[in-house]
Parts: sequence; structure tokens; C-alpha cells
Amino acid sequence: MSRIDPLADALTNLKNHEMASKRECVIRPASKLLKEVLRVMQETGYIGPYEYIDDGRDGIIKAGLLGKINNCKAIKPRYSVKKDEFEKYEKRYLPSRDIGIIIVTTPKGVMTHSKAKTEFIGGKIIAYVY
Repeated sequence: MSRIDPLADALTNLKNHEMASKRECVIRPASKLLKEVLRVMQETGYIGPYEYIDDGRDGIIKAGLLGKINNCKAIKPRYSVKKDEFEKYEKRYLPSRDIGIIIVTTPKGVMTHSKAKTEFIGGKIIAYVY
């Protein structure tokens, strides 16, 4: 693993396990940002329950897979997005309208692009899932 971008590594790991029809995925190293991204993915129904295990080093996350991820990737560079600019990135990263989510970090926390739109806040886009 590269360890340069732990979020990108984790999302690639999730997608690979999903493609291999596994029921569970072990991700390391764990981070607060990764836990928040997984929370958003769980709330939107892309993954099942996940748990954080403290192994004394970087930590491990075990995530349950539901077989619903077609593609998920980290977005690099992490573009800043104003509250009315999400449409452009939806067209670029998602296959069609109302399919998939773009995960955004905002001053109010990590959330989906649609929730950020309804709350009228911008932020940085960090990943997409569909």
C-alpha cells in the first residue's frame, strides 16, 4: 500500500473487496476522516455496520459490505466547492442524476453533496460513491 493517501487506499480496498463478493473488508490505517466517510456511506446504504478496533498502532476498521458499491474513489485534488457549484461535479463524477453521492467535508462536518445543497453550505469534495 502507498500510505500517501489513506482515504484513497481505503476506498480502493472497499471496492476491490466488493468486486470479489466479500462480506467484510479490513481497512488500515484508520483515521477520523475515514470513519466519517464510512458513516456517510453507511447512512446512505452503501455499506453495512463497521467497527473500529484499536490495535495499539494506527487502528483497524472492519466494514460490512452489502454488495451495493459499483465504484468509489477519492477525488484528487480536493476541489473547493461553493454552495451552488455542486452540479458541475455531479456531472463529472456521477453516472446520472439521482444515482450516487459525492462526499463533502464542510464546516458542519462530513456529509453528502445533496445534504450540503439543502443546508446551503459549500466545502471540499473528497470522494464519490455509486
